[in-house]
Amino acid sequence: MLACLSNCVSHLKTIVSFGMVTEEQKKCAEECGVSCFSWKEFVSLGTSEYKLQAKEKGDTCTIMYTSGTTGDPKGVLLTNEAVVAEVFSIDKLLQESDKVVTEWDTYFSFLPLAHIFDQIIETYCIYKGASIGFWQGDIKYLVEDIHVLKPTIFCAVPRVFDRIYTSVLEKISKGGPMNQKIFQWAYNYKLNKLKKGRKHHKAAPFLDKLVFQKIKEGLGGRVRIMLSGAAPLSKHVEEFFRVTSCSILLQGYGLTESCAGCFTSIPNVFSMVGTVGVPVAAIEARLESVLEMGYDSLSSTPRGEICLRGNTLFSGYCKRQDLTDEVLVDGWFHTGDIGEWQPNGAMKIIDRKKNIFKLSQGEYIAVENLENTYNRCPIIDSIWVYGNSFESFLVAVVVPNKTTLEDWAETHNKSGDYQSLCVSPRARKYILDELNSTGKKHKLRGFEMLKAIHLEPNPFNIERDLITPTFKLKRPQLLKYYEEYIDQLYNEAKGGATIARGM
Repeated sequence: MLACLSNCVSHLKTIVSFGMVTEEQKKCAEECGVSCFSWKEFVSLGTSEYKLQAKEKGDTCTIMYTSGTTGDPKGVLLTNEAVVAEVFSIDKLLQESDKVVTEWDTYFSFLPLAHIFDQIIETYCIYKGASIGFWQGDIKYLVEDIHVLKPTIFCAVPRVFDRIYTSVLEKISKGGPMNQKIFQWAYNYKLNKLKKGRKHHKAAPFLDKLVFQKIKEGLGGRVRIMLSGAAPLSKHVEEFFRVTSCSILLQGYGLTESCAGCFTSIPNVFSMVGTVGVPVAAIEARLESVLEMGYDSLSSTPRGEICLRGNTLFSGYCKRQDLTDEVLVDGWFHTGDIGEWQPNGAMKIIDRKKNIFKLSQGEYIAVENLENTYNRCPIIDSIWVYGNSFESFLVAVVVPNKTTLEDWAETHNKSGDYQSLCVSPRARKYILDELNSTGKKHKLRGFEMLKAIHLEPNPFNIERDLITPTFKLKRPQLLKYYEEYIDQLYNEAKGGATIARGM
């Protein structure tokens, strides 16, 4: 800090170090007009007679930084009123579901503490007197942590639910034909009851104990409330957990700027599966037309940009009034997300205003929708789809599922470890064909199919700055990191037939 201190003196006036501060360091700081203290020295300057100012609801409670998926993180100013209003909105929601949290509940915290989703849930648990258990900090031991803690409240982002879903299906597929038939019959029976309006714990209690108990035990055995947020949860995954988890599952939608959840589905209202539900108690919402993308908020099926106002909204971006003015217009916060009102009053997220690009032939690509579709292919762990506006087709970087790829290699007498398989032309063509088969199955259009792929043996991770702490793709960083491979994919694909490329 002292090395760059001369560049910071217009704002920085005092440095407090939790370690010891030498006289030489103090002198160096003072030469720049900055005071420097050790923590012990700093504390001794205080007085017990000092009276803290009374807290007001309009005071800033915290500055919460956004993930920075599309640029530099922004400091979101959240007031005491916004945080308290959000906590009471959660309480109101759970009261409606007869799942009120008490001091006997335990919340499993593994989402980043610097993320608004986890911070609000923890604040709510403290308000209700519930316990909070923290993970070890290593994703490899996540399941082990769950089994040790045995939480009753489990909150996760869709990527985590997707992984659990894939793992469960894999175990079911290895259970033999008879077990698979029993599971499918039980699943269809309970699903039918839920669709007819039965509450989850009354839909098929005998089957919960006989068939679905093992899935519940996989989450510690005591989970009764599950929440998904930070990104859209696939409809088939949400349905699966509503049927099999022996727990209520709420899918919500929110942003740092809305102090976490501003929409949430209602427990036991099965028609809301695939949506993010209705606005919470402290929020008003409306849609604003985005006609250049074909979204009309006044059409028979209202679609448009989701705009919010209410007590849980932020008061601005720290020291960035220009950015604040861009998104706060006449008291309405413009989220950048495209929603579709459902006949039952629920909201469905269908697009992202900023994650749209146009191919050279003029076709618009909603890339998040494509990635959600391709991620349903069971042989991959993750995918990043890219389209250059000067080209007419799409390419992608794909992280294959290690176990599935190795099983395929064994079946097809292909030798080599996982790393070498990612370079194999046969393996690459197999994965590309499976991805496009998934695309056709879900009715993607021709220009939405993949022309070439690069296989990445290493998962997208935070260490390389490729994803956020909640597993969202950081597109500018991905493009910069894989730019060389993307250029090669385009050159090769234009030179001939569909190509899959390894590392």
